[in-house]
Amino acid sequence: MSSLEHATDSTEPRKTFDPRRVKRAVLTVALLNFGYFFIEFFVALGSGSVSLLADSVDFLEDTAINLLIFVALGWALAKRALLGKLLALVILTPAAFAAWEAVQRFAAPEAPEVLPVIVASLGAIVINGASALIISRVRKNGGSLGRAAFLSARNDVLVNIAIIAMALITAWTGSGWPDLILGCLIILLALHAAHEVWEVSEEERLAAKALAGEAID
Repeated sequence: MSSLEHATDSTEPRKTFDPRRVKRAVLTVALLNFGYFFIEFFVALGSGSVSLLADSVDFLEDTAINLLIFVALGWALAKRALLGKLLALVILTPAAFAAWEAVQRFAAPEAPEVLPVIVASLGAIVINGASALIISRVRKNGGSLGRAAFLSARNDVLVNIAIIAMALITAWTGSGWPDLILGCLIILLALHAAHEVWEVSEEERLAAKALAGEAID
């Protein structure tokens, strides 16, 4: 997940913040990512690819990020904090499943079916590219939140390209190790993302208590 630091270009005029436009964009991206999660998840199971399975978790992560942005523009801190923790657990569930699959294959890694992996990854590039394009139109007037969603979608395209490269190496070597190694790296990224979502929600919970004049635990 990308940092939520605010970044603007001083050479460009400041755009008026339009929460409705930003909310429409991030909700569209959230739905796109949620829908493709299921496609990539089942293709990964059928092809036996750990890296594709781990990448499907990333689609769930992006769904969570964009849903958080969607509600962050309207909900109170306490409600956002609770939703953030729930979304972190949502990310962890398939990530844990992918990690379990990876652990089971370390003794004798099997090469995944290359063609389904490449086709699914090309589809993922289309979804992530479309998401980056949608967010790019609002990232400047969406401030740091819009920028975070844009960078997340853009970086996901690079991961999809890495999976395609892995599939080509697998086709050449016939080894299951490239898929397993890349899958473990993507799983670590997913676990880190879940941790960041949880940390942000915890900060919001403490901020809500401070605003309410309650003691901070």
